[in-house]
Amino acid sequence: MLRCEELRKLYDTHLAVDGVSFSLEPGSIGGLVGPNGAGKTTTMRCLAGLIPATSGKLNVAGCELTDYNSSSLIDLKRRLAYVPDDPPLFDDLTVGEHMEFIGRIYDVPDRQAKSEELLDYFQLTEKINAGATTLSRGMRQKLAIACAYLFEPSVILLDEPMTGLDPPGIRRLLESTRERAKAGATIIISSHLLAMIEDVCSHLIVMQHGRLQFFGDVGQLRQQFPAAKSLEQAYFEATSPVTT
Repeated sequence: MLRCEELRKLYDTHLAVDGVSFSLEPGSIGGLVGPNGAGKTTTMRCLAGLIPATSGKLNVAGCELTDYNSSSLIDLKRRLAYVPDDPPLFDDLTVGEHMEFIGRIYDVPDRQAKSEELLDYFQLTEKINAGATTLSRGMRQKLAIACAYLFEPSVILLDEPMTGLDPPGIRRLLESTRERAKAGATIIISSHLLAMIEDVCSHLIVMQHGRLQFFGDVGQLRQQFPAAKSLEQAYFEATSPVTT
C-alpha cells in the first residue's frame, strides 16, 4: 500500500514537487509518467525515504514517513525496494555474490534457490561469477532488479528501469512486474515513455513541472480526453501547456 498526500519538495528556491497526491493499493502497478524534469525521480526518492519531503504525508508499506526517524526508515527498508535509473552496485562483488549478500542481510529463506531462479529468469546465470564492473548497462539493470525482487518487498519503485535493456529484457521486466503485482506487491514504474509501460499499468500518475496533471486508471485518462485517438495522445494532451 502506498499513499502520498500533498507532497512538496523544495531544493533551495526550486520547487521540484508541488502538492502531489495519489494512492495505490496492493496489487496495483502505477505508471509515473511525464517529460524530463517533471519531478518523477524526486517523488520516487521521497517515497523511498532517501530524501525528506518538505511537506506532505507519506505512508509507504505501512510506514509513516512524516518525521523520517530512524525507526520508520529501518522498517521501510525491510518492506521496500527502490531501483534507480543507474543502480549502484558493489564493484568488488560478482553477480552471485550480490545475490548472496542481499539474501543474507534480508534473511531470505531458501535464498540460493530463489537467487538461481531470478538469475535464470533475467538471463544472468552465465554471468554468475562475473564482476559487476564487467557487466553491460542492461545487465547491471537486470542484476539490480533481481536483487530487489529477492526479498519479496511489498512496495517496489522502479525509476526508468528499461534504460539499457534490449527488447527481450524489457519484455521480461514488464512480465515480472505483472507477476509481482499478482502476488500482492504495490509497484510504481517511472518513465517518460508511456507507450513502453501502458500495457502493464493499472493506474497512471502524470506529472509535469512538479505538479500532478492526472491520476487514475487508464480508462479514466481516455475519458478525460475523449478527443484523443490513443492513450499516448491523451497523455500529450494532459501534459500540453494550457492556452488562453
